[in-house]
Amino acid sequence: MRQTVRALGWATAILWIILLLFTVTAAYSALQIVPRFGELDASASGGTLTASMPIVIYNGGFYDISKFNITTQIVDNQGSAIATSSTFVPLIPQGVNTTVTHKVSLSIEQAVAKNLTHLLFNDSDLGVEALVGLTYARVVPIEIGANFTMPWGAPLANLTLGGLSVTPYNATHVRFTIPFGFENHSFVEMNGTARIELVDNLNRVAGSNATGFDVPPDSPFHTDVQVFVPNDRATIRQARLFFTTPFFTYGPLVIALG
Repeated sequence: MRQTVRALGWATAILWIILLLFTVTAAYSALQIVPRFGELDASASGGTLTASMPIVIYNGGFYDISKFNITTQIVDNQGSAIATSSTFVPLIPQGVNTTVTHKVSLSIEQAVAKNLTHLLFNDSDLGVEALVGLTYARVVPIEIGANFTMPWGAPLANLTLGGLSVTPYNATHVRFTIPFGFENHSFVEMNGTARIELVDNLNRVAGSNATGFDVPPDSPFHTDVQVFVPNDRATIRQARLFFTTPFFTYGPLVIALG
């Protein structure tokens, strides 16, 4: 019985020594994981901004890294998710350099589809939530999180619909001239059409017209839109705007007049 207890005591002591050595070597090895971040590359295509960053990870420790995962989520200033992206690497062996390219895409169409239409008209700061997770030595899970912000430029910023001016056109119609404009603060060239409907106080569409636009990034757009309205229509009380672009379709945006 004494020999059994003594053997159990030795086994327990050896187990603790092994655990201690593993903990020390794992902690030391974890410090030998050296990440190097490459140059951020951003490109825009079809209304989608894609940011790519290469990350070179050198595992200089004593153990393999498994289940390496980078997850980023972009949210608006109200906490609503706009886009989520993950990059997963099953295994980074000990003593090996591994290059991981993490991509995050942000789409104007996604913002509209998620009913985040305020991003069409208002500049904002978007939140980026990043989480890096891995399993070290196939046993120890490690997670590191970070939060930061990035600026968002609205494609239809400072949208204006100026005061109506009315002039006679012919015996049956009058002509409304409407100053219309916006600023493209986004990362892509905005092109498409904007259609304006004038609505009277009986909620009838009195007349409409469309204007095309082609606006480079960080540029303004201004024009006068003419709408012809029958003389017998009641007082014009609101305008409805409809936008059609290669990136999104949106409307109506209702603007009160008078």
